Amino acid sequence: MNGLGGSLAEIAVVSRWVVSRSPPADVLICPPATLLARAVIVAEGRIAVGGQDCHPLQSGAFTGDISAEMLKDAGASSVIVGHSERRQYHGETNLLVAAKARAAWRAGLLAIVCVGETEAEREAGQAHKIVTAQLAGSVPEGATAANTAIAYEPVWAIGTGRTPTQDDIAEIHALIRDRLGAGGARIRILYGGSVKPDNAALILRLPNVDGALVGGASLKPGDFQTIVAAARSRA
Repeated sequence: MNGLGGSLAEIAVVSRWVVSRSPPADVLICPPATLLARAVIVAEGRIAVGGQDCHPLQSGAFTGDISAEMLKDAGASSVIVGHSERRQYHGETNLLVAAKARAAWRAGLLAIVCVGETEAEREAGQAHKIVTAQLAGSVPEGATAANTAIAYEPVWAIGTGRTPTQDDIAEIHALIRDRLGAGGARIRILYGGSVKPDNAALILRLPNVDGALVGGASLKPGDFQTIVAAARSRA
């Protein structure tokens, strides 16, 4: 819940910068719904634009909600579902997240399905159990690289400045890759959780880390560009 109309100029700057560099990197920005359609215009196809959430149904009496079809109509190519903040503050269950992922597919959007453990769960030695359960319950059958990406975001690292060790990240990403099975071998697994300019390069070089879900650092164009540059150097 950040960004007003003035932020569109920053999106334009970043999008122009992205296409002027090589090798290319796939860059997606998911602004608030109030900016989405305008962000598509200023990005001019140089970077992709997505939604932060969607309702599982196509339409209906759900005042304040936005369907996947509405996001698609506004120019979105993807949508984040099951973000830890939605799970924590809105009580979203795995079942609901799976329904939202199916809605994204229905509308022709890529579903970015978020999973991750809390600090208490990690300290209790339950990180593997929690992530495995979230994957099983939140990722519908039929997930492919064309319609789904997975984002691992340890809840305790989001916005705290704390980051898991490289071994911790590699371990969970390997777990996710294994649980996706042979059919999910090409599904992108993103890391999210205090990704910053000073740690992005190391994280993006880890096995099974195919990209980053960037939070606070995306609000600072210079920081975001540094992270994109780290992704390009990995390409």
